[in-house]
Amino acid sequence: MSDSPDASESRKGSAGKGRRNPDGREAGGGGGPAGGGGRGGPAGAAAPARLPLDWIAASLRRERTRAGLSLSELAKRAGIAKSTLSQLEGASGNPSVETLWALAVALGVPFSALVEPPAPAVRVIRAGQGPSVASEQAPYLATLLSASPPGARRDIYHLRAEPGSARQSEPHIPGTVEHLIVGAGRVKAGPSGAEAELGPGDYMTYRGDVPHSYEALAPGTMFVLVMQHA
Repeated sequence: MSDSPDASESRKGSAGKGRRNPDGREAGGGGGPAGGGGRGGPAGAAAPARLPLDWIAASLRRERTRAGLSLSELAKRAGIAKSTLSQLEGASGNPSVETLWALAVALGVPFSALVEPPAPAVRVIRAGQGPSVASEQAPYLATLLSASPPGARRDIYHLRAEPGSARQSEPHIPGTVEHLIVGAGRVKAGPSGAEAELGPGDYMTYRGDVPHSYEALAPGTMFVLVMQHA
């Protein structure tokens, strides 16, 4: 996705009243992970998944150790309370986009390095179910679908397909990974024997260096395909 969960963007708009984070700052209102998706969301829509705290805890410990920083020094550089950082590394608390962004900047790593989960061979994220983190300053919710590995190249395609025969794809160059996001209709895609059916808003990633296919299951099917080359 092209928009990064940048703190400068998340400052747009006014903050809603809500819970307070462990460092005393106020958390966002309806746009929070448990708040139903923010302003303008459909009534009764499922709340997005909370970002698993154990991912954040493990990532923070890993990156802080790699940087050779103490809890106190990292907290100071990020401008947050040491107790907040200690809670996050202990897999507790309620981190906001701003807190995680400040920590990423202080550590000198991309935001995604703190929130990217371990990647299975085939991964599907259903619409509205991706691990998300909210702003504490505006109705803004960021869901990281995938982070680009160092040195990777990505090509982006917009594809249209109609029901009929499946498009069979031969293996691409070694190390290729495909990312697919459905915009309209339904599609069955993935490596041979591990295909999944996807609807609007669903995301899937899988190896592109093995035989795979795409098959439209509804008229007017459209999806975005990002092909990542090592």
